[in-house]
Amino acid sequence: MKPEREAPAPTDELDTVPDTASPAYAGKHPLTRAFDAFASLVTRWAGSPAAFCLAVATIVAWVVTGPLFHYSDGWQLVINTGTTIVTFLMVFLIQQSQNKDSVAVHLKLNELLASHRAADNHLIGIEDATEEELRRLAAAYLRLSTKSPSDEDIVQAAADVKACSEERARS
Repeated sequence: MKPEREAPAPTDELDTVPDTASPAYAGKHPLTRAFDAFASLVTRWAGSPAAFCLAVATIVAWVVTGPLFHYSDGWQLVINTGTTIVTFLMVFLIQQSQNKDSVAVHLKLNELLASHRAADNHLIGIEDATEEELRRLAAAYLRLSTKSPSDEDIVQAAADVKACSEERARS
C-alpha cells in the first residue's frame, strides 16, 4: 500500500527561491535592517566618482610620502594594511547588496515572462523589498508557473503582486 502524500506546506514551493543568505534578511531586527541600509548606502557610494577620486588621492599621497619615509617597510605596511582592511570589509557590504539585487532581478524577469500582453510595473523598485516580501512575490510567480495559465491564474497572480506592492508602499 502506498503511503499518502502529505499536503505541501505553503512555504515548500519557496525551496526553489534562492536564499539571500544574509543576516539582514533573517528578521525584522533593527540591527539587521540598519546593516542592510548601511550596506546599500556604502555600495552606492563606493561606485561613485567621488569614491574613485578619494582612492586615487590616497594612493598619490602615499606615493608622494615615499621619499619622506625612505620607502621603508613601515611606509609599505601602511598602504598594504589599509587596502587589505578596506577590501575585506567591502566584500561583505557589496555581497549583501548583490544578494538582494540578484533576487530582485530574477523576480523582475519572472514578471516579464509571466505577462501575456505587456509587462506591468508593480515590481519597479523591488530592490527595496524585504526578504519576506520577495519570497511572497516569488511564491505567487511559482504558483503561476506550475498551473496551465488561464485568465483566472494570471488575474490571481497579478492580484498577489499588486497586494505585495501596495503593502510595501504602505510600510
